[in-house]
Amino acid sequence: MKAQVRIALVGDYLPQAVSHQAIPIALQLTAAHLDVDIQSHWLPTESITATSVLQDFDAIWVVPGSPYNHDDGAFMAIRYAREQNIPFLGSCGGFQYAIVEYARNVMGWHDAGHAETDSGGRLVIAPLSCSLVEKSGTIIFQPDTLAARTYGKLETHEGYHCNFGVNPEFVADLQQHPLIISGHDSEGDVRSVELPGHRFYAATLFQSERAALRNELSPLVVELIKTAATI
Repeated sequence: MKAQVRIALVGDYLPQAVSHQAIPIALQLTAAHLDVDIQSHWLPTESITATSVLQDFDAIWVVPGSPYNHDDGAFMAIRYAREQNIPFLGSCGGFQYAIVEYARNVMGWHDAGHAETDSGGRLVIAPLSCSLVEKSGTIIFQPDTLAARTYGKLETHEGYHCNFGVNPEFVADLQQHPLIISGHDSEGDVRSVELPGHRFYAATLFQSERAALRNELSPLVVELIKTAATI
């Protein structure tokens, strides 16, 4: 294990955002749990103009807060982590942008878009039928997935702050590609994805970091850092 892990927190910091309040605490709890020195650095999306900005980090977390100030910066960070096998976590907005990035650059849907910021093309991220702003709900994980192994169970209860999610019309196409839909809500809507063969690539519509506000570990954050610390 490395004694120190450097993690890039990609997003535009908002002190009033509950998730942004939770993230430093989640990392502090994880550092104590794993006995690892975690050096976290907030990278505003506007600062990511080249992949060289990301090269010194052991892990990348694209945090909640969409629409981002500079979409290209968020997409660049996600693609870099995916292609360079850098441990990656996307939560809420990070999940949504990870879906768009995958559709564009792996599936070849160059017109894939996000309904919050795009008016044309194939909107793979669309408005939710019911808002999940400051709501919580049950997540059901698929067996034998990274998410299930990380949580050590097939069901959890998590909090959200979002109005957008995976377009149901896109799910069948997504399932034809390696990206795995690892978790659903009780209605069957997509809530988490992961990429097999990658060191650690997980994205969730829910905000697992909120566990830290209850002084609890986020299993996903722990596994992200553990993977990044493994030599």
